Amino acid sequence: MSKPNIVFYFSDQQRPDTCGCYGQELPVTPVLDELAAQGTCFEQAYSPQPVCGPCRALFQTGLYPTETGCFRNNVMLPKNVKTLANYMEENGYETAYIGKWHLASDGELEKAPTIDYQTKPIPPELRGGYTGFWRTADVLEFTSDGYGGYVFDENMNRLDFSGYRADCITDFALDFFDKRDVSKPFFMTISHIEPHHQNNAHHYQGPRGSKEKYANCKIPADLAAFPDGDYKEEYPDYLGACASLDENLGKVVAKLKEKGLYDNTVIIYASDHGSHFKTRNRDSHLNGYDDYKRSCHDAALHVPLVIFGGPFTGKGRIKDLVSTASLPKTILALAGVDVGDKMIGENLCDIANGKTDGRINEVFAQISESRVGRCIRTPEYLYSVYAPGKDGGRFKDSDEYADDFLYDLRKDPNELVNLVSDPAYVEIKKELRAHLLNWIKTYEHQTPIIHD
Repeated sequence: MSKPNIVFYFSDQQRPDTCGCYGQELPVTPVLDELAAQGTCFEQAYSPQPVCGPCRALFQTGLYPTETGCFRNNVMLPKNVKTLANYMEENGYETAYIGKWHLASDGELEKAPTIDYQTKPIPPELRGGYTGFWRTADVLEFTSDGYGGYVFDENMNRLDFSGYRADCITDFALDFFDKRDVSKPFFMTISHIEPHHQNNAHHYQGPRGSKEKYANCKIPADLAAFPDGDYKEEYPDYLGACASLDENLGKVVAKLKEKGLYDNTVIIYASDHGSHFKTRNRDSHLNGYDDYKRSCHDAALHVPLVIFGGPFTGKGRIKDLVSTASLPKTILALAGVDVGDKMIGENLCDIANGKTDGRINEVFAQISESRVGRCIRTPEYLYSVYAPGKDGGRFKDSDEYADDFLYDLRKDPNELVNLVSDPAYVEIKKELRAHLLNWIKTYEHQTPIIHD
């Protein structure tokens, strides 16, 4: 049997409750909902690092950001780490990357980079091993806004576009199907920036008319509990951007069918992290400014994850907790490559097929920029720690942490009552702390002290 084609279609800052397959009542994502119904929907998928650059570095390397050094934004992907693209091309795949990269520039956080490709063409040696079709900007929100801008091709030529950005990025992706090497399977990544807020405008930018179309949308309960978040103004445009992503996913599906590729293509839909709409992190050095992620809360960590095609066809809804840290290993497994312990995570094909004996049903995440933080999420609890006095934009880890948050998700699914100092939860916290320390020891190779 021939190797499957693989399309990794991922959004930026998208909550799962924007999608019908995760409970959204409005018809925002009918294409994704159909793929979820026919494929596999992971109900409890979580980001391992809720910041754009670090999560993207993990997607390319299969390593936690503390191991690659890409623990915050404005850190270049190391040249000496073997990447997903390296493995795929070695194993006969043609690669294509379209959209936002965010791994080529380097410098201090929130300052102009000393190595700056944010608005310039990325040279081949900084493309993480992708040698083929390339329609990319390092920081797409700096080279464009919701209705126009530019990317660069594999020959470093600037390509301007005009129209709603998600439409134009998808159009670039569709061009690949007319230019690809038909003798090879392909691995395509479409890295949208929607529904991420537009940095220079400090607003989410849905297609025109989104505010009116979604004016009466239901606000998620975890946001509505905080009256001073910016969701009242921004959520309709946010939904409009998500609807556009789904419409454009439909264009990709249609093109795959037109080219006779659909039946041998696996489609992976995910997001790097979610959005808490400035309702959390009020105690961070960022002071809430444009802070929509960088938090241990489900609003930032919980993401959509739907996989359709190949071994994921007809597997239904998976309730086990999984991390999107597993996506690189899973993509390689689909391509017939077993990387063993060279990458973190697990092969999600096994989870979809019910091979869960012996696995611990919890996920681990590293938090940066807002704090140096770590957390674990179980079906019943969320427990998080932070490093007092350490700037999360300067330090990747710590040898000492202190309790930050503990939520009993059975009683408090919206994570509103912090029980970290509650005497009734001392034993539960002790057990969660032991689990968290085990994660840190296994993947960061140190055993820090955690203070009450």
